[in-house]
Amino acid sequence: MSPIRPTVQVVGRRLEPEHHRLRDFLTRIAQPNEWFEAGSPEAESLLRGLELPEAPLPVVVDGERTYTGVTVEALAAAWNHLDPPKRSHYDLVVIGAGPAGLAAAVYAASDGLSTIVFERDVPGGQASHTSMIENFFGFPGGIGGAELARLAGRQAEQFGAEVMVLRGVRGSRLNGEGDRVELVLDDGSEVTGWVVLAATGMDWRRLELDGIDELLGHGVYYGAGRSEAAQCTGQRVVVVGAGNAAGQAVLNFANSAAQVTMLVRGNRLGAKLSAYLVERIERHPLIDVRLSTQLTGLHATGGRLEAVTVTDPAGGSSTEPADAVFICIGGRPHTDWCPNERALTDAAGYILTGQDLLADGRRPDCWPLDRDPLPLETSRAGLFAAGDVRHGSTKRVAGAVGEGAMAAALVFRRLAELGVTV
Repeated sequence: MSPIRPTVQVVGRRLEPEHHRLRDFLTRIAQPNEWFEAGSPEAESLLRGLELPEAPLPVVVDGERTYTGVTVEALAAAWNHLDPPKRSHYDLVVIGAGPAGLAAAVYAASDGLSTIVFERDVPGGQASHTSMIENFFGFPGGIGGAELARLAGRQAEQFGAEVMVLRGVRGSRLNGEGDRVELVLDDGSEVTGWVVLAATGMDWRRLELDGIDELLGHGVYYGAGRSEAAQCTGQRVVVVGAGNAAGQAVLNFANSAAQVTMLVRGNRLGAKLSAYLVERIERHPLIDVRLSTQLTGLHATGGRLEAVTVTDPAGGSSTEPADAVFICIGGRPHTDWCPNERALTDAAGYILTGQDLLADGRRPDCWPLDRDPLPLETSRAGLFAAGDVRHGSTKRVAGAVGEGAMAAALVFRRLAELGVTV
């Protein structure tokens, strides 16, 4: 991760998927940015001043450097986000840079373990989509999810951990001696580690609606970062979901003068939503909460969202104008890789760890050692799991941080078992 720069200027089209991806990238790495919608007088003036009136979009102005037709990957490379690992072998390899993975990196590196974190996206996981986390211990005024991830990543690096963004792990295998784990990265390169922590988190759960894939980035979005609100002032916004991420998004939009409709599938707003959010939402004049109501249709003109159909408790449907839909309906564990790694999961796909692997006190048949799995250890010895991806986790940022810290401590027990001295 490179240091945060002064505010960068961006000219692009908000409803163009790759342009939206760039803005989402900047928001989720907590990079201050000023967005200029292509075709606006402000955008035209900026491009003329740069003598780039016909430049391919998006354009990013970073101090004295200007990038045209830039992609997320090209900008990340220019900002040194894509430097290769410094070592070939690490004490701890963390897969996933959400709160659990970053916490593990902070505590492991601060205790002297060589540590590297691989993240296929950007740091923060689903938390980085959250506009404000108000009930996180030690931040009475709240903190944005992206900002928390940035600070945690910087803290891990200060202790010597390496945080690799836009860099995923394709697979792993045990070496001939069965101790070191060999990990194959997406680009085909390899690193090895004594211990691996899977903190792969959750993927957004998808809505099954006709036409939704064509409208992604054209008015329909999964998650809602803090920067989205400024682009929706005066617009009609629909938020689907009833968890804390959805509640924070609804308030963020409404406080930026958007007219917000919140669609809640259940019959009670507080079933999954913290009480302080329920209270604020219920008294906000720009928020219309629809209980027992679902999004059942999307309507577009010229490839751009213009209306939605919602189905109410009585089974009746209505079609209403909408400028944007933000889907915050939780997620599914990112565990498609588990069968190849011999990591057992529960019926919902969450990774089983520790005592949850035992059936009537018996270890699973695939367990190779003459001891029970350690807390947070999966059915593959030396592979641990923490955070939202783990069976029994609390699905709270603070809980994920606690599990990451616990995993870092357990690494030492595994290293001692392997005879590795740190």
